[in-house]
Amino acid sequence: MELMIKGLIKMWNKSLVFLLFLMMTIFTNSCGVYSFTGANTSAKTISIGIFSNKAPNAPMKASTLFTEAIKQKFTTEGNLKLVDNAGELKISGYISNYTVKPKAAVAGETSALVEITITIQVDYVNTLDPKDKWSQEFKKYAQYESSQSLSAVEDTKLKELNTQLVEDIFNKALVKW
Repeated sequence: MELMIKGLIKMWNKSLVFLLFLMMTIFTNSCGVYSFTGANTSAKTISIGIFSNKAPNAPMKASTLFTEAIKQKFTTEGNLKLVDNAGELKISGYISNYTVKPKAAVAGETSALVEITITIQVDYVNTLDPKDKWSQEFKKYAQYESSQSLSAVEDTKLKELNTQLVEDIFNKALVKW
């Protein structure tokens, strides 16, 4: 009985080694470069233009904050090197709309919630694949209690919206969702 158990263990160890070898072969021979963020691209460089502010109501810093957020995401999670103009991937765009408006009215009172909405127009080009280019509007909103002032919450809400927008753009460009 003991010999049979030792034989099974030896056979199991060989199977495990083979399975690990097979998995390593598959992962190292797959197309493109995969990261744990889901990004799949063979590109190594990216050019990201300044996202200008064309929305009359947006705060002046919205352009800078969004541009820095998108650069950060693509360079860290996309493992891409940021270059000025000759990136294999190119992203450009602008803030096209920014609104702050009451959302939910309470009977006999003013609105209980206020909604901030931001819309970003994005143009994307993958110079390594001529078919991989698009132009799209991305829109997100966040709400806050009307008892709070806009100046007290705007920075936090803008950061929250930027995070969501950048995630959507990253997924469309590199994860292909």
